[in-house]
Amino acid sequence: MQVSRNEIIAVQIPRHIAIIMDGNGRWAKKRFLPRTAGHQAGVSAVRKTVEYCIQKSVAVLTLFAFSSENWRRPQQEVSILMELFISTLEHETEKLHQNGVRLRVIGDRGALARPLQDKIAASEQLTRNNQKLNLVIATNYGGRWDILQGVREVARKVKENVISIADIDDQVFESHLSLSDLPEPDLFIRTGGEQRISNFVLWQLAYTELYFTTTLWPDFDEQSLELALEDYANRQRRFGYTSEQVESRANQSVPQPGLLD
Repeated sequence: MQVSRNEIIAVQIPRHIAIIMDGNGRWAKKRFLPRTAGHQAGVSAVRKTVEYCIQKSVAVLTLFAFSSENWRRPQQEVSILMELFISTLEHETEKLHQNGVRLRVIGDRGALARPLQDKIAASEQLTRNNQKLNLVIATNYGGRWDILQGVREVARKVKENVISIADIDDQVFESHLSLSDLPEPDLFIRTGGEQRISNFVLWQLAYTELYFTTTLWPDFDEQSLELALEDYANRQRRFGYTSEQVESRANQSVPQPGLLD
């Protein structure tokens, strides 16, 4: 029997989707617009993606907004991106709050301007108790930075005799990373045609399903996300097991590792 797209998607919705929103500049260039126009158009795509994730009961949506390497871009573009971030927080935080979205920002905030740091803190405070969707924005973030700051914190605790070297395992180390209290991404999406993870949540992507699309981020819409979810639902996540073991566990209704908290 042929299974419809909607039925396939309903079978297996990822708890956590992580997205690199790539292609804003190329979207603008195709339209003979400044790159910043592409970033502004990208905000609309973020809004649509958040709304659709709420509809599909996705628990966590993590968006890579500004990497630690993006400081290398032209200063004017960086300044406009920071201004756009502040403006978006001012205009969208109340809407997120009304729709039950908890906003969190991960990354090194030390390099961000004080007004932006204050706006982030206020937005997080307002939405801290919301439970419909965890929206995580990675800003001045890098996967290597995340791992290194975790190493430093673990090393500090060892030095202060809070923990011993023998205590350090995957779970202890992971508890010191930015997404420690959230499930690891089940589905990673990168728009814009590039096929790399670009220093994004490196530790957490160990068993994540990767999906790449040529769609530029401002054009990423509900149909685009449906295609990604359909592709995800048709994959078999084995976590080191054989296909036969996974199928046997599924028949016995035994949860697969990593699929539940």
